[in-house]
Amino acid sequence: MATEKLKNSKIIFVVGGPGSGKGTQCEKIVQKYGYTHLSTGDLLRAEVSSGSERGKKLSAIMEKGELVPLDTVLDMLRDAMVAKADISKGFLIDGYPREVKQGAEFEKKIAPPTLLLYVDAGKDTMVKRLLKRGETSGRVDDNEETIKKRLDTYYKATEPVIAFYEKRGIVRKLSAEGSVDDVFVQVCTHLDALK
Repeated sequence: MATEKLKNSKIIFVVGGPGSGKGTQCEKIVQKYGYTHLSTGDLLRAEVSSGSERGKKLSAIMEKGELVPLDTVLDMLRDAMVAKADISKGFLIDGYPREVKQGAEFEKKIAPPTLLLYVDAGKDTMVKRLLKRGETSGRVDDNEETIKKRLDTYYKATEPVIAFYEKRGIVRKLSAEGSVDDVFVQVCTHLDALK
């Protein structure tokens, strides 16, 4: 079975709100530790732009504003992980799971996570960072009203996930209030402990 290859892999869920800086931290982890960074959003966009059968189905779902089925997301994650299993030192699964059920299904289909890194920035910090990003990003969702809605959605979805994995003792909470380097020092402490 393909997922056998992943049994001994380090699998790290990276959870953090919009503007928490999790993307930046993931880039730094890739550089230092040689992990493979997988974002479900990136995988979906890549599949759609590939023009594959699966991509066409996904495109139709996304155009209607509907959520892509969990099974499809998991299949894509698994395929991407298996493809890199022989060369990767570990996997960063970015922005996942968004709900407890997703985490449970991931474990059934792929493997249990080694750690969950919770990049925790205060609400005000995230709003400030996103507004600043909005000045240059041109993203339509980087405005104050939309940002506050996105944060509410994020907290509602994430709190049960954090609580679920805290029971297992695998959550490592990072304070994302400091500079990028301050946060990365905390990241390294947790990743170095995995060896």
